[in-house]
Amino acid sequence: MSTARYAAITLGSNSFNMLVAETSAGQPKVIAKYKRKVRLAEGIQTDGSLSEEVILRGLDCLAMFSDMLDKESVSAGNIAIIATATLRNIANSDDFCRRALPIIDHPIDIISGMREAELIYQGMVATTEGEGRRLVIDIGGASTEFIIGDGDKVLLKTSLAVGCVTFNDKFFSSFPFQQLDFDEAKAEVKAVLGDYLSELKLLGWHCVVGASGSVQSVVELLNHRKQSATITLDVLLTLQQEVLSQADPSMLAISGLHLERAPTFAAGVSILLALFELLDIKSLNLSGGALREGVLQMLSQQQLDNL
Repeated sequence: MSTARYAAITLGSNSFNMLVAETSAGQPKVIAKYKRKVRLAEGIQTDGSLSEEVILRGLDCLAMFSDMLDKESVSAGNIAIIATATLRNIANSDDFCRRALPIIDHPIDIISGMREAELIYQGMVATTEGEGRRLVIDIGGASTEFIIGDGDKVLLKTSLAVGCVTFNDKFFSSFPFQQLDFDEAKAEVKAVLGDYLSELKLLGWHCVVGASGSVQSVVELLNHRKQSATITLDVLLTLQQEVLSQADPSMLAISGLHLERAPTFAAGVSILLALFELLDIKSLNLSGGALREGVLQMLSQQQLDNL
């Protein structure tokens, strides 16, 4: 059984993404993927508003998505546009959404951190093999979601103000990077985690799954080096030393690091390293999917319900 095409668009603090899919045998089958590093969180100004330059970057990406929706023959009724931490928090999010409407011809749904965590977990379960209790960590540009679940059941979920773009601005804006930058990033992660640190440890887990550009950048690097794709503390400590030894802020001397991942790589490694040490994580593997895939599951179910 095949149904009409639908599109999940996610407006993250780092990347804007669009997946086009159709339902086949009761599950979403991805037909096309589109992505752009908009880095919305870079444009947050001291007054809490988003800069005009970054607003225009976001709107330009939405114009591209609109063209691709036409190309992929996705009707307006089969689209979900989900926005996360930066659009949740900025003072002029209403202005961004108002200006986006005539471009993309669909309202933007700015979801809560808790709803984001739910969709991330749904996307992970639908795309990632495994069983038992799992800790899911999704490091975004301006927030990180933590979810512990067993099968389809969520036991704990939260969304906290830890992100690779915001940490990049706060701790890694001055080169050369120093050990102190990593130490301060870890202290910030610990402070933001607060009581969740003990709650997460108390519940426990059998394995840890990571979803985000930060995790993907490390896994891509390990694949390039023909090493195990499992992230460990030793892997992260090695990458920290590579970051600290760089002679150029581009980071491009780090073997296997993709160009588009480089600007937030140090911040991403610092967050992962802090979480490994604070939560005593032994190993972490990349999720097959997260927020985008969770939105696809939602759209697919809606189509099936309407049949």
